[in-house]
Amino acid sequence: MSTPVVTNSSATSGPTPSKKLKPDPVVADSASSNGSAAANAITTSTASAIKGAADAALLSKTIGDPNGDQHDESSRDYDPETQKILEEIDATQNEIDSLNEKASEEILKVEQKYNKLRKPFFEKRNALISKIPNFWVTAFVNHPQISAILDEEEEECLHFLTKLEVEEFEDIKSGYRIKFHFDENPYFDNLLLTKEFHLGAGGDPASNSTQIKWKDGSESGKRLKEQINLRTQEDKAGSGSRKRTRDMFSRSFFTWYLDHGDASADDIAEVIKDDMWPNPLQYFLVPDIEVENGGEDGMDGEDDDEEGDSEDENDESVVVVEEEDDDGVEDEEGDDEDEEGFEGEDGDDGLDGEEDDGE
Repeated sequence: MSTPVVTNSSATSGPTPSKKLKPDPVVADSASSNGSAAANAITTSTASAIKGAADAALLSKTIGDPNGDQHDESSRDYDPETQKILEEIDATQNEIDSLNEKASEEILKVEQKYNKLRKPFFEKRNALISKIPNFWVTAFVNHPQISAILDEEEEECLHFLTKLEVEEFEDIKSGYRIKFHFDENPYFDNLLLTKEFHLGAGGDPASNSTQIKWKDGSESGKRLKEQINLRTQEDKAGSGSRKRTRDMFSRSFFTWYLDHGDASADDIAEVIKDDMWPNPLQYFLVPDIEVENGGEDGMDGEDDDEEGDSEDENDESVVVVEEEDDDGVEDEEGDDEDEEGFEGEDGDDGLDGEEDDGE
């Protein structure tokens, strides 16, 4: 997943930032995933602001306050001149932290602005994607992390997925929702499934999702539901070693969708929000890209073969040349020189129950 996750969109004046959603990398990852040049600035300013607050507290603990009071027995003693310099550094660092906090607030406003500007383009992209059959299931299958949790029955179900949307909350930092739009299908009655991430009542990350309404009398729906129930039971059976179980065979796409155990560690949600959603085309085109890369690799391989490093088709051409007269040998040497010149050129190169299923 990637760019460092920044869990607080603005620095606090104290040493400990308030809790924010881990799956929502706020401004930094959103800007990074859209290829924005501001990504580094967002990451640097926000992270340094948080780190700066902690460093300031540590420095204050180490050198004491301006009145010279030491905070604990581990504090070191400095000569008066060094003590004064350290206090001046501490005061300067506080000013830097204050600027970092203001910068984070401004960056958040900019990101909110550009979220609104990007929205019509996301809608236009979805309208175009809807004209390509099986676009989303293809992108999911080609994504290394998502495909790792897809089983065969779920893949069949996702052939009915027509649209994916990721919506950040207005203030960005408090949460987001992932919306899966489906055509009529033999698995469930829902046309819209939504998983939402937000801050719970206690300030901790939490999630919920739309309840799946399985079709009565559908063999496909029955099989998928049974598989999900089986995996869920396996997950509960391994609750003593939950991480090991989740990372092995028990987790699947729909068990992820229904799982609300630890919203702060939801890696699949992060992948969908910060990798798949910003640019799904790159995953839809993965096979084509691999073919193109394979063609380039094949060209390099031919060059290596012609230099005697392997035994491929080019070795056969060498055999043919050896059957010719001396002039043919001279021609081979000329070909080798041409190939070396070619290589040189290359070397330069359940959600609140308020969602309408019919949406």
